[in-house]
Amino acid sequence: MTLRLDRRQFLMGSSALLAAGAVGMGPAWAQNATLRQFFWGGQNRADRTYGVNDLFKAATGNTVDSSFLGWGDYWPKLATETAGGNAPDIVQMDYRYIVEYAKRGAIAPLDEFVGGALKLDGFDADQLEGGKVDGKLYGISLGANSVAQLVNIAAFEEAGVEAPNRDTTYDEIREKGEAFKAANVRGGMKIIADGSGSEPMLDNWLRQKGLALYTADGKLGFDADAAIEWFTLWQGFRNDGICVSAEDQALDTNGPLETTMVVMGKAAMMPSNSNQLVAFQTLMTDPLTITNYPRIAPGVGGGHYRKPSMFFSVGGSSANKELAAQYLSFFVNDLGAAEVLGVERGIPCIDKTREAVAPGLDEQNQIALNFVANLGDLLGPLPPPPPAAAGEIDISLLRVLSQEVAFGARSPEDAGQYFVSEATAILQRAS
Repeated sequence: MTLRLDRRQFLMGSSALLAAGAVGMGPAWAQNATLRQFFWGGQNRADRTYGVNDLFKAATGNTVDSSFLGWGDYWPKLATETAGGNAPDIVQMDYRYIVEYAKRGAIAPLDEFVGGALKLDGFDADQLEGGKVDGKLYGISLGANSVAQLVNIAAFEEAGVEAPNRDTTYDEIREKGEAFKAANVRGGMKIIADGSGSEPMLDNWLRQKGLALYTADGKLGFDADAAIEWFTLWQGFRNDGICVSAEDQALDTNGPLETTMVVMGKAAMMPSNSNQLVAFQTLMTDPLTITNYPRIAPGVGGGHYRKPSMFFSVGGSSANKELAAQYLSFFVNDLGAAEVLGVERGIPCIDKTREAVAPGLDEQNQIALNFVANLGDLLGPLPPPPPAAAGEIDISLLRVLSQEVAFGARSPEDAGQYFVSEATAILQRAS
């Protein structure tokens, strides 16, 4: 079952979450009721999740009523249900939002179940730490992943251009992009999507410069000069036909994968995540792979990090917290579940599940596993969770400014200065 909600209601959804802290949240389900689960993703993720749910029912006799949405629609819907005291028992949670949801009681601490209903023996320490807020465990990582660049191998072969590798720089993307443009494959496909509105790509670029998207105390970790340089970089790519046009990039709705530039055949590569390779490949006949984001200069690394791809948390209003914790334990420990899940949500966080999964992985899953395991000098430390207002800054500011620059409504200089001043104001209002 897939629900739909307009992604433009993001801010309304955030307001609903704020209201949850004020009105309180009562029990939504009777004891021993079927668990209700909500997650974001596409049909491939849903099929794998439903397969695990079937295994859980066979093992325990308990059923899981599950629904899903695309990323952009998921958060407003979850916030609205949470505000109404009707949060699902099992909630898929992101590193970006876990602090906000935990501090408002929208998800429950799990410490009391550890060692009992929730078995975490052998769980990767860094992934376990990523699910903690103020020292308490609120989320169980469903896999480790990293940002990555999705690459259409066939398109590069048709253009006669060598695909990017782990040493490719932004300057080399320009050089390859010129050759790709000259080849004029598939009606003028460009080498790369417009990354100027991609928060993960901006974050990676800043980290390579020794800066940060956000500091540990929830402030911006860069200034207007850096923001101007970022928008100028992509304006140059856009003007010279290296990245896709403003009109094409606007087709990406930040929802279904079908609207992304690689799937639509507008670009040969685009920012993505390591765990998404499997889902993208199901939508395309062209062979795909992943590589790292470009380096800002030869030998500069440290922009990537191993991030919990997503968590499962237990709803703060759930009347079945212990059973939900048992489900989380099954999801990350059961070897049959691991085989069904593969690495679609990231690299498993327990040795025994990684070992069980690895031999049976198909080519795309093997690529994803090897990419995350071999980041080498590209790997830097996990940044602190972003502030609660980061989602608003991403959706209503960065992406909007990206399009305004692309369509000529703002200059890179104006956009960079406005981005920093307005983002600072948003963070101050939210503090």
